[in-house]
Amino acid sequence: MAEQIQILPLEDVIGDRFARYSKYIIQDRAIPDVRDGLKPVQRRILFAMHQEGNTFDKNFRKSAKTVGNVIGNYHPHGDTSVYEAMVRMSQDWKLRHVLVEMHGNNGSIDNDPPAAMRYTEAKLSKLAELLLKDIQYETVDYVQNFDDTAMEPVVLPAKYPNLLVNGSTGISAGYATDIPTHNLKEVIDATLLVMDNTNVNLDRIMEVMPGPDFATGGIIQGKAGIRQAYETGKGKIVVRGKVDIEELRGGRSQIIVTEIPYEVNKGVLVKRIDELRADKKVDGILEVRDETDREGLRIAIELKKDANAEGILNYLYKNTELQINYNFNMVAISDRRPKQLGVREMLDSYIRHQYEVVTRRSDYQLQQAQRRMHIVEGLIKTISILDDVIAVIRKSSNKQDAKQNLVDSFEFTMEQAEAIVSLQLYRLTNTDIVALEKEHDQLKTQIKELAEILANPKKLKQVIKKELKQVQKEYGEPRLSQIEEKVAELKISKDITVPNEEVMVSLTRDGYIKRTSLRSYGASEVNEVGVKEGDTLLTHTQANLQHTLIVFTSQGHYLYIPVVNLPDVKWKDLGTHVSQIVPLKEQDRVLNMVAVESFDTRFVVTATRNGMIKKTALKDYQTTRFTRPIVGIKLKPDDEVIYSDIVNEGTVMVVTQNGYALSYQTDEISEQGLKAAGVKSINLKDDRVAATLIQKDGDLLIATQRGAVKRMKLNMEVSKRANRGLLLLKELKSNPHRIVAAAIVQSEEQFHLLSDKGQTFSQTVKSIRVTERYTNGSFVVDEGDFGKVSDMFITE
Repeated sequence: MAEQIQILPLEDVIGDRFARYSKYIIQDRAIPDVRDGLKPVQRRILFAMHQEGNTFDKNFRKSAKTVGNVIGNYHPHGDTSVYEAMVRMSQDWKLRHVLVEMHGNNGSIDNDPPAAMRYTEAKLSKLAELLLKDIQYETVDYVQNFDDTAMEPVVLPAKYPNLLVNGSTGISAGYATDIPTHNLKEVIDATLLVMDNTNVNLDRIMEVMPGPDFATGGIIQGKAGIRQAYETGKGKIVVRGKVDIEELRGGRSQIIVTEIPYEVNKGVLVKRIDELRADKKVDGILEVRDETDREGLRIAIELKKDANAEGILNYLYKNTELQINYNFNMVAISDRRPKQLGVREMLDSYIRHQYEVVTRRSDYQLQQAQRRMHIVEGLIKTISILDDVIAVIRKSSNKQDAKQNLVDSFEFTMEQAEAIVSLQLYRLTNTDIVALEKEHDQLKTQIKELAEILANPKKLKQVIKKELKQVQKEYGEPRLSQIEEKVAELKISKDITVPNEEVMVSLTRDGYIKRTSLRSYGASEVNEVGVKEGDTLLTHTQANLQHTLIVFTSQGHYLYIPVVNLPDVKWKDLGTHVSQIVPLKEQDRVLNMVAVESFDTRFVVTATRNGMIKKTALKDYQTTRFTRPIVGIKLKPDDEVIYSDIVNEGTVMVVTQNGYALSYQTDEISEQGLKAAGVKSINLKDDRVAATLIQKDGDLLIATQRGAVKRMKLNMEVSKRANRGLLLLKELKSNPHRIVAAAIVQSEEQFHLLSDKGQTFSQTVKSIRVTERYTNGSFVVDEGDFGKVSDMFITE
């Protein structure tokens, strides 16, 4: 016992055992043979049914009987796996031509399970018989089964190229295969083409076999992908369902799906479309119904009045399995090895197989005919000397003696003598000589034909071609799948995915954002907006759910937020902080928000505290990346953005803390990209910018740190960019005024001052009288009590 124990490294043992296992599942389980297109379990099922006489011209038999027979004789695996393989061969939505006919529930295109095998009945289909035809003539090799009690074929004769016709799918160790189904007529045309011209190119083959023909029909797009797959064994195509748009009464329409892509679960597809409708991912779908019945597949997608049917259909193509990518991976066992094969190699392998099958069949039939002819010649000779033969037999002591005497007396061979002594007396009438002579002539003709087939390759080819044409004529069917040259580009307009609905969008100074229905907004006052304590409304604007928000921040970023992505909140309730929609750093604060319908020819003007300004085309701000802040201007470490907005053209006004103001046209700002730092806006000397504005109708209102507010007319002369500007304040040697904020205002608006002590003061604009340029305005708060003014904002 001790001598039988081997000490080996674990990795060597595992490697060896896994290699054996891999070889087994590749060759004998998961990958089909290129010659008959069958995996071992499929071949064993068909052979077992054939052996049991469970053929298309007989009655159906219980599936359980076949499964038990297959397991007991040929395939020592679980009954479930054998039954599943048998059921798949009966499903006309999986195979282009079924190989097993089944009575009872054999599953559905919705992936419903079949009934148990004790309930269903099955038999070979008529076409499956062609895979087994001539197997009795020793046309293929046999091997012993798993327990050496029976013989099973290594491959079936296969009178048509089943691998291409019915395709295959499987996963093995290191290999997978995905071969689509094809049209039988086209495959046989391609086979005949290759047989007639061994130098035929792929383009010529594709003229007769342009592409796959799926059992579920559909539309195939991308001939380039088909050609690549046919050439190399790998390629990609797009398969989409076949649909029609039907007009209904009242201006409504519905999308009718009559064919779906190959191996798509119809039930899951219908559920997915309905989920998109329920989740409002696509606008315009009223109802989704599965109207499939015995007449055929039918999915009805009813649309709302005036809905964009083409747009909705494109959305469904892109977001459901109404359109799929099919990847060819044509791997098959060829010469006992897995190989990735192009169509030409598959056809060549099949043709070689047919040459071998027909040659072996002809050789077998020739030997049988020659043997029979030898017997017939002996019987004819016997009848001519019948009395002498009977006399010799009567004198013999037993059968063996009679045979030997016939050989010795009349020069019969032992085979002829055996036939003579076994002959029944009634066969020795005069009429039988005619039948024997007729049989002799038929055998003579047959032997001549068979000998010619074996001797003449051209004759052999003619026989194969004739048989293929016969199969084509009897079993050929029209193509189901439609092939289109190019893959269609799917353009989905925003109005398909997002409802066309007007809403009110609001943003607070602390960064809380929301959208509110116009109904909720109209039922409230503007100042009733929901905010946290100490926070105020920064801006609000009416927008459409199909619009996009751009939120500008103090650190030079912008946030790109589709309006539909905002939380839908009542006007009096608190919104969501913008950082929960797009991550925003703590030191970064929101400055402004604009709603954009189209990214047209306008510009975004951005200005900084340190006197830089930049103009960037609005179209540069369009992006598909919503998940993080995007750089809108390159800032120096000690700088921050104080203004950012969309403008057409106009006059820029820059106001500094030391009281200088400069006006110039936006044309003077050169256009730059997103990540540029901009150009100098104003010439600063120991100063910083307090505000940058685009001039409009109204007055200029400025606030200083000492609590003074000044209102003046906008009648300053327009100068050039990067100048010093004009002084707006009266100079004081002690405790001078410094501007903290400026705005262009209307007399009916209110201004609000914020202090460094956290206090707020509000007053109407019209309460501040208009003054000249060389004044410091009017004190509205006491610096000692209120604190230093830190900011000012305006409300209606």
